Amino acid sequence: MKIVCISDTHNQHDKCEIPDGDLLLHAGDLSHKGTAKEIVKVNEWFGTLPHPHKVVIAGNHDFLFEQAPEQARALLTNVHYIEDEMIEIEGIKIWGSPITPKFLRYAFNRKRGEEIRAYWQQIPEETDILITHGPPYGVLDRTFFGRRVGCKDLTAELPRIQPKLHLFGHIHEARGKVNQDNITFVNASMLNLRRKPVHDAVVLEW
Repeated sequence: MKIVCISDTHNQHDKCEIPDGDLLLHAGDLSHKGTAKEIVKVNEWFGTLPHPHKVVIAGNHDFLFEQAPEQARALLTNVHYIEDEMIEIEGIKIWGSPITPKFLRYAFNRKRGEEIRAYWQQIPEETDILITHGPPYGVLDRTFFGRRVGCKDLTAELPRIQPKLHLFGHIHEARGKVNQDNITFVNASMLNLRRKPVHDAVVLEW
């Protein structure tokens, strides 16, 4: 199976080149301001893509999914949207969450420590692919200023979960792929720090 990984398209999806594949995964920030109009547009775009399976989560810019979840879900008709839940596709178990450590007043922000840890503790051990909008601490999470901003509470749960693939975005300038502790980590941000769509999708063979 060919898996195509993307994230952080921020309403510039039509400027991104998406290769063909069997499974398309989007790790959040579909939109820029999280409006219904933006979600309608990105849903239309998803409908033009040929991938048989498409799975997405929300990100911290996708406000509608937190403020009016039923409305937001109803607008995404061309993909599978998951939020702190699992979907199984052709035997692959995928868990996705939009939660990120608190930063300003963005969507799906939770305080580090006990509050955010409760979300990560929900993730089943049988998860094959873990999609979170933000990175774990210490992996593809370094900002332009050199600070690591990933979630330590998420990192602490990874030895228990042991996913084969952990996909995320959020920190545009940390985009990349690494293999560590028997996990393939992918920061698939499509936009750079200046929010220009300069990156390619990350394609993996499962």
